[in-house]
Amino acid sequence: MADPRLRAALDAGRFLAIPGLQDMIAAVIANRVGFDFVYGSGYWLTASAYGLPDAGIASYTQMVDRMATLVRTSNAAVIADADTGFGGLLNVHHTVCGYEAAGVTAIQIEDQEFPKKCGHTPFKRLIPMADMVDKVRVAVAARRDPNFLIIARTDARQSEGLEGAITRALAYADAGADILFCEALTSEAEMREACARVGRPMMANMSNGGLTPMLSATALADIGYALAIFPALTSLAAAAAMEAALVRLKTDGDGSGGVPLFDFNTFCSLIGFEDVWAFERQWSK
Repeated sequence: MADPRLRAALDAGRFLAIPGLQDMIAAVIANRVGFDFVYGSGYWLTASAYGLPDAGIASYTQMVDRMATLVRTSNAAVIADADTGFGGLLNVHHTVCGYEAAGVTAIQIEDQEFPKKCGHTPFKRLIPMADMVDKVRVAVAARRDPNFLIIARTDARQSEGLEGAITRALAYADAGADILFCEALTSEAEMREACARVGRPMMANMSNGGLTPMLSATALADIGYALAIFPALTSLAAAAAMEAALVRLKTDGDGSGGVPLFDFNTFCSLIGFEDVWAFERQWSK
């Protein structure tokens, strides 16, 4: 079942800053910090699980499995990246049904051709706006739980300009999308104009190193966004720490890390070892 907290937060007008997660280690740390909402990033879950780029290579089956595992591991409502819906209209229907059955709370579908590209990389190609409108309508019709939300993303900014992106977002809103997502806007002025003209719940992508300016949650709320994802934060922080620790090991033979290390015993608890130990105490002979 979808988690009703996301719809309730949107209805209440509460701005949401949502971390992206690349694996289940990140998920248990987010549990410890206390996030109510997390984002299952297609880019970073694919990179973590398969060592592949976000270029439409991972399949629906692989991604729905990763999202189901994230839902099981996380205490938060999960917003899930579903690329283009992994194909045509029948694929979109199947994807919505599968993600909803996996326990996801919101699904993000974009208007690129299949296979897609990361929104902050070149060579993106779009499907016609009318085709994406049909995808949104199919997605809305496929859901069973009213708390399961449809996020429609447009990647039109780089090929059709800001006007094209806004036109598409308005069309997707009219088709029934609950949240609109104009990807890869390039200035605060563009972000402000898009929010004002679309006039529906809007999602920002605060991707470290991407095309969109990095702004604080306070600034994004002031611009008019309802929520923002920070999809790369945990992944890039982890990658930087791992590289520093590995360089230290390679150059100095020092396995102490050289960076702050999470407490091992605390992590054993977070990942569920206390339940294993309790089972052993009860059943071991």
